[in-house]
Amino acid sequence: MNPYVLAILLSSLGLGTTLTFASSHWVLAWMGLEINTLAIMPLMAQHHHPRAVEATTKYFLTQATAAAMMLFASTTNAWMTGEWDINNLSNTTATTMFMMALALKIGLAPMHFWLPEVLQGLDLLTGLILSTWQKLAPITLIIQTAQNIDTSLLTILGVLSTLIGGWGGLNQTQMRKILAYSSIAHMGWMIIVIQYMPQITLIALGTYIIMTSATFLTMKVLMTTKINTLAMSWSKNPVLVSVTILGLLSLGGLPPLTGFMPKWLILQELTKQDLPMIATIMALAALISLYFYLRLCYAMTLTLSPNTTNSTTPWRTNTTQTHVPLALLTTAALGLLPMTPAIMTITT
Repeated sequence: MNPYVLAILLSSLGLGTTLTFASSHWVLAWMGLEINTLAIMPLMAQHHHPRAVEATTKYFLTQATAAAMMLFASTTNAWMTGEWDINNLSNTTATTMFMMALALKIGLAPMHFWLPEVLQGLDLLTGLILSTWQKLAPITLIIQTAQNIDTSLLTILGVLSTLIGGWGGLNQTQMRKILAYSSIAHMGWMIIVIQYMPQITLIALGTYIIMTSATFLTMKVLMTTKINTLAMSWSKNPVLVSVTILGLLSLGGLPPLTGFMPKWLILQELTKQDLPMIATIMALAALISLYFYLRLCYAMTLTLSPNTTNSTTPWRTNTTQTHVPLALLTTAALGLLPMTPAIMTITT
């Protein structure tokens, strides 16, 4: 892709998210989300592969539906209350419709069906943008309006997303689909606590972005998108594979790694809110997700794949991937748990 076009598209991604962050008017927030969607679609379809075009089409239809629902919800709220202010979402019908639209945008269950299929058709860097940056603006809008949204709706969406994200990833062999279901599960953890303590949601979002970015960049360096090629990566870069295992366990929320921090804080907050049953279900759902991360670790370290690849041997080609971002993100994905008190102090 032409570097000038790429710069314009990436700048538009930043502009769309910033516009949604800074807006207090529903139309401006909607406009920022639309700029985001229009900017990422050329990046998704840049390789002109049928799967990429299919993924782009599915993404466009899904996001257009969510944007139409959001605009209709904000118009309904303005019709009933006379206000376009984001913080004045008081009509019940408009609030429910708005939450469902944003759930569709970030891939919360049961509106999650598009995410694994879209992510599977993308290259790794575009998939990284879709899994991380594209979540920022909708989650910001949910945080701004969480106090007006029905508590039971947020709880149902959070529990369903965590359970479906865990169950859906069990039988997958494609790394991008596994990471898509991982995204669904992590979004569930963020949504479940957003009504009680939004600061913990921001911590969970930050740690999720760090861990997912490290995983995507590792896949880029190892040039692998499937479990059977992942099983042969230990011979190419054993040090990176050893660290990747810890990164995957961190994604699963295993102590003493960084991924344990948001789960620990969320379960603690749910317990404070007298919701022991919800906290128990979330903890058990985390064990389901941990299983498929352990399955990936087993494939990478304890098996020798009998398959041979017909592609060019990756260890004979020079990679253009820079290792500094990967090193920084991996370090953060493994060692931030001791910083929990400081992070909580900063956010609260």
